[in-house]
Amino acid sequence: MEKKKMLFIYNPRAGKAQIRSNLLDMIDIFVKAGYEVTAYPTQARGDGIKAVTERKLGYYDIIACSGGDGTLDEVVTGMMQCEKRLPIGYVPAGSTNDFAGSLHIPGNMAQAARVVVDGRNFACDVGRFNDDYFVYIAAFGLFTDVSYETRQDIKNVLGHLAYILEGMKRISNIKSYPVKIEYDGQEIEGDFIFGMITNSISVGGFKKITGKYVQLDDGEFEVTLIKRPANPVELNTIMAALLNRNINTDLMYCFKTSSLRITSGEEVAWTLDGEFGGRHKEVMIQNCRQALEIRIPSVEE
Repeated sequence: MEKKKMLFIYNPRAGKAQIRSNLLDMIDIFVKAGYEVTAYPTQARGDGIKAVTERKLGYYDIIACSGGDGTLDEVVTGMMQCEKRLPIGYVPAGSTNDFAGSLHIPGNMAQAARVVVDGRNFACDVGRFNDDYFVYIAAFGLFTDVSYETRQDIKNVLGHLAYILEGMKRISNIKSYPVKIEYDGQEIEGDFIFGMITNSISVGGFKKITGKYVQLDDGEFEVTLIKRPANPVELNTIMAALLNRNINTDLMYCFKTSSLRITSGEEVAWTLDGEFGGRHKEVMIQNCRQALEIRIPSVEE
């Protein structure tokens, strides 16, 4: 019987570099499950996209990847650029792994590798951001540049706490962004210090910060926009409202939508799944409903 073919893309530097000590065990699990494995270690940003787009996907049965959310983002982006789309297996090895947690993929790498070969396919939404893609978050404003400006060695030691510590340095000099948001025939204009468009149960390691009753295959994003606070008391109120998900409509907007356009008179820096997404005056964000199949546990853990 001909063996099934797997392309395994991994980032050896992700998280605490624990992939290196787990690599042989993961490949062993894949091979014992009947796969012929082609392993590809990424060397630089963008390698995950190239690893997918520059291969004949008809040769493979599945693509597995291991690394942080940024590695998964690259593999998904590459897959969305291809005509043929294969199931994706994900072994998380980053600092926070928000999306893996939303899908109940185990944090233990051996267990996650077994999900890749024994799990079931879940048709998951994917976000389109102009001509780019994101898996679970597109964001601008406060803290959003922290994840891609924080050095990897700091992330490895501190995890998502590194983002918070880095961001806390900036509280005294919060920048706001005058933007217009158009969605579902409605318009919102204002000065916002933060905005996130998400398809995830957690962000930055904080669960339920994106909203209640989040579904990853419903064709809709959860949108959170935070107005500029007038004083430190309002800022504390905003942080508490986010963490407890007790929405204060005087200080923020929260809604669901399948698409939205955001425009600004100045270029705004964006982050996509924790990686730099460029600076834009106008972005069009669309939900590609159930665009890709992700391998998840057969039974929810």
